[in-house]
Amino acid sequence: MMENMLDFSKQDFEEDKYDRLRLIPWWDQKKLSDAIIMVVGAGAIGNELIKDMALLGIGRILVVDMDRIENTNLTRSVLFRSSDIGAFKAQVAASNAMTINTDIKAKAFVANVIDDIGLGVFRRVNVVLGALDNREARLAINQACYRVNRPWIDGAIEVLNGIARVFVPPDGVCYECTMTELDWKLINQRKSCALISKTEVIEGKIPTTPTSASIIAGIQVQEMLKLLHADRGLPGLAGKGYIFNGLTHDSYLVEYQLKNDCMSHETYDQIIENPWSAKTTTLAEVIHTVKKDLGSSAVVDFDRNIVTALECTCGYGRSFYVPLHSLRATDLICPECGAAMKYNTIHGIVGDEGFLDMFPYEIGIPLLHIVTGRLGAVERHYEFSNDYDEVFDSLN
Repeated sequence: MMENMLDFSKQDFEEDKYDRLRLIPWWDQKKLSDAIIMVVGAGAIGNELIKDMALLGIGRILVVDMDRIENTNLTRSVLFRSSDIGAFKAQVAASNAMTINTDIKAKAFVANVIDDIGLGVFRRVNVVLGALDNREARLAINQACYRVNRPWIDGAIEVLNGIARVFVPPDGVCYECTMTELDWKLINQRKSCALISKTEVIEGKIPTTPTSASIIAGIQVQEMLKLLHADRGLPGLAGKGYIFNGLTHDSYLVEYQLKNDCMSHETYDQIIENPWSAKTTTLAEVIHTVKKDLGSSAVVDFDRNIVTALECTCGYGRSFYVPLHSLRATDLICPECGAAMKYNTIHGIVGDEGFLDMFPYEIGIPLLHIVTGRLGAVERHYEFSNDYDEVFDSLN
């Protein structure tokens, strides 16, 4: 009898690790193992998202975060240890996710999602999961996802409360549709502080708990699973928000209204994969190709403002290439007289600029990005597709 018990135990341990998941009638583990999911933000919610996806066997996980681990992260982040303090959140989270499940691959992007992640990266993921603490980054993700027609799921927490909401392009309600006047005011205030008065925006610390992070991240991952199984017809939260109040044990759904004039509802119809790299293809080659395709009066739109020069009233000036969002107050201090300098920006190129021998990456265009060629109302979208191997190297 003891021998039979030992045999049964051995057989039980030899079950495929996903067998209990496969008992779910609509479950398709291959959809999960084939999936590429981007997580933006590797703090409290991000840790829970990554942990859940590792357990589920999500094949490839992209972790985007630019911050380092602090002591206060240890009480809310399951993937971090005391020895990790000072290390980049994205790198530690990605590395530790692969120790949870050796079937998966995770890659860290120590980057600012607003400036450093190309649209071609968004284009190659199945779903984007947001675990952010500011509206500007959410808006940037929203616009990127709608341009390349990828759904994203936003999550936020405060004390015992939280919200999870799902945005599915091209025709559904988006994050910008939900924004209030206060949201816009705070975004503009943040931009103003970054460019004029402070080196970094000083924001109030939001009180959070690991329990609320677990709940909201769990809802986000469940909604991600439904999107990956879209052919099953499962009910989801597209265009809705799940509100959780942990103090009163209330939870309810809200349905958002579509704004027909929303500026984020731009979806690229066709994307041309070009043998370009943002690091080795010059701006002159880019504008030449666009003009050859569309006509001699065509222009190239970068979808972002790029600073090209700094000038001071004292006469000092110099070339300076950086995305406007990345410009800081210290950059504007004149080294000659100490006054605040003015800056010049562009949103694209027309073909007569004096810096066309530079590479897009040098002026703030990220790897695997997509730029737009425009002639009147005619548009074509061009991807720097040769950057794919560098971006996805460890995930292939």
